[in-house]
Formats: sequence, C-alpha cells, structure tokens
Amino acid sequence: MTTPSTFDAIFEPALVKEMHQFGEYKFFKEGDIIMDYGKYIRMMPLIIKGTVKVFRMDENGKEILLYYLSSNESCSMAYSCCVEAKKSEVRAIAEDDVELLAIPHIKLEEWLCKYTSWKNYIMRSFNGRFLELLKSIESIAFHKLDERLIHYLKEKQRLTGSSVIKASHYLIADELATSRVVISRLLKQLENDGKIILYRNEIKLMNTFN
Repeated sequence: MTTPSTFDAIFEPALVKEMHQFGEYKFFKEGDIIMDYGKYIRMMPLIIKGTVKVFRMDENGKEILLYYLSSNESCSMAYSCCVEAKKSEVRAIAEDDVELLAIPHIKLEEWLCKYTSWKNYIMRSFNGRFLELLKSIESIAFHKLDERLIHYLKEKQRLTGSSVIKASHYLIADELATSRVVISRLLKQLENDGKIILYRNEIKLMNTFN
C-alpha cells in the first residue's frame, strides 16, 4: 500500500495524515471504468500511479477524449459533481494499471477552508483541466486530423515514457472521434515517411517522429 509520504511534497503534514485516515486506496486494471456517465460520484480520485483517460459523450452517443490524468493529478469534474451532488457527465477509464486515493466528498469543502495547500491544489487542478479542454477544442476546431494524430501519439509517449505506443487503430479512431479507415491511412503515411513503424496493436515512434 502506498504511504502518505507520496503527497508530502504537495500537502501539509496534517492534511497528508487526514488523507491517509479518511481516504481509501483503490486499484484498477487496464480498461476498468473508474467513473461512468449518469452515476453519482461520492469521491474524488487522486491519481498515485498509472494513467486515466476522461471522455465526454455528445447527444448522439459519440465519445470524445477530453484529457488524461496521471500521477498526483485529479479530475476537476469529479470534484464538482461531488460538491454539487450531481451525476457524472464524464467517463474515466484506466489507461493502464492505476492506483488512486479516493477522497470522500464530505472532506472536499472542509479541507478547502482548513488547508491552504488543498485549496491551491484544487485551483491548479481546475486551471490545468480548463487549459486541457481549450487545447481539445482548439485541436478539433482548427487543426487537421493528421496534426491531431501526431499530438495524440506524442502525448501517449509523454505519459508512458515509452516510444512504443500500445493502441489499436480502432482505439485511436474512437478517441479522436473519427473512423478506423482514416486513422489507418494516416498511420500508414507516417510509416511511409519513416516516422513510425506499425505492428499489431502497437506503434513504434522513430527518432525522426519528433
């Protein structure tokens, strides 16, 4: 089990103690749903290890990837739903094996008044997610799909620290809200340009990719 020292660099010692006392450590396997549409959220997940991807569904049932969460990050939408007792409008899925600390909703507002580091953390989290959403909107509205694909692969590389991206063409197409045929064509073009090598459900980014 992870110890409270994981958060020592971010929060006051007294808050770390309370987080360990009242929070619940949870573990999810790759592909597990952590939060889902229409469900009431009673906890705010604070990611310790692994990566979580957060989706939003439009009125036609089509999903789009909003942003990723990694170590020491949390979902601002989960915080908002907890505080306002609303149903979730997003789905959060474990990108790989994930360990997180579930902060109970009854502590969220209490800690805002009690701990400066918690208030600062929540504000940074909201600001970070807002910027991520702006980037997503900008990408969809102004960037061509090939540019979005390159950004997607670079983000995967940054999060995993590996030049080998484990993702099927179907998965990439779903997360970029397009078709598999289009993604396959764009990936093949990148391979022809010597920027990537395609394997079954894996993509190796070459040095020339950057």
